[in-house]
Amino acid sequence: MATVALPRPIFDDSHDEFRNVVKRFVEREVTPHRESWIEAGRVDRSLFQKAAETGLLGINAPEEFGGGGMADFRYNAIIIEEFARAGATDVSMSISGENDLVAPYLSTFGTPQQNERWLAPMLAGEKIGAIAMTEPGTGSDLAAIKTSAILDGDEFVLNGAKTFISSGLLADFFIVAVRTDPDAGRKGISLLIVDAKAAGFTRSGPLKKIGLPAQDTAELSFADVRVPRANVLGGEGAGMKNMRQNLAIERLSIAITSMARMRATFEQALSYATERRAFGERIADFQANRFYLAELATEIEITQTFVDRCIMDASEHKMDEVTGAMVKWWTTELHQRVIQRALQLHGGYGFMREYPVANDYMDSRVATIFGGTTEIMKEIIGRRLTR
Repeated sequence: MATVALPRPIFDDSHDEFRNVVKRFVEREVTPHRESWIEAGRVDRSLFQKAAETGLLGINAPEEFGGGGMADFRYNAIIIEEFARAGATDVSMSISGENDLVAPYLSTFGTPQQNERWLAPMLAGEKIGAIAMTEPGTGSDLAAIKTSAILDGDEFVLNGAKTFISSGLLADFFIVAVRTDPDAGRKGISLLIVDAKAAGFTRSGPLKKIGLPAQDTAELSFADVRVPRANVLGGEGAGMKNMRQNLAIERLSIAITSMARMRATFEQALSYATERRAFGERIADFQANRFYLAELATEIEITQTFVDRCIMDASEHKMDEVTGAMVKWWTTELHQRVIQRALQLHGGYGFMREYPVANDYMDSRVATIFGGTTEIMKEIIGRRLTR
């Protein structure tokens, strides 16, 4: 079996050393435990402590709060890639959720007091954070959120619900998108840090999904939850602007996951096609199959080049909303095409859960939905082109 994989010059020796650290961590602390986490519908809290001890949490976060202080997104990408290649996309979402979602909000918009209380213990693996944006009736339309936070003295009174929240059961605190001014449209949205122990807060789950079984997903409910005004993150009314700033990185993280997983799935399918025989020939020797493999191999390399450029943009703080939308929709949709052909090449065995291709088939489907659907990504790009 021969594969065509172009060199990736964006990484240097320090990145290669870090990749080996991550690989060993996954082999030691993830793969042996994943089945039990699948049964539980969530990872064990000890994973976060071990990740912190290994230096996998808060790589880009300020050193004063326990972070690595390295403004280099390539390290984040390596973590995502190695978890995904091992088939632990659901587990990766727990770790990279802290690195690429929660930590940037706190380190970028948080006050020193907020970061001492929330960011520092999170980077030490002592607390788990989560982002709560999506609501039952809004989906990708963040501007339409209805969860309200009405000021009462020095506290907000929070009411509403969130759904599809990653780490929703494990999290000790949430960064919640709320409407603090019902008459101000997009400028009436703020971000509040909500303690999971707050009175009136409840959660339920894990939600029963068709994929990502070890990834903790929950519904949240807020009934007259009182949140100190000091817990506003990034200023009142600045929530929509701040979310848009960080969403590009979230979408790039999703694209990197799809990129790494589709490459692993393609390599497995190619290996299977060169070993499996039908009608006296390897199934890879049928011209139709060779053409499919050639097309996918080419598209994978083209897409990897685009993803790598985006990783460098993120490392240089140049990642913008439109490019984030482009890389997410293109990469996740290509992943769907790769997995469809890969499963077909496996024949009946592709339908068996013992084969990685079957698990990738289920786990990959949501990638075109969460973080903003493909249709929303195209809308973001189209609006920029035609404004």
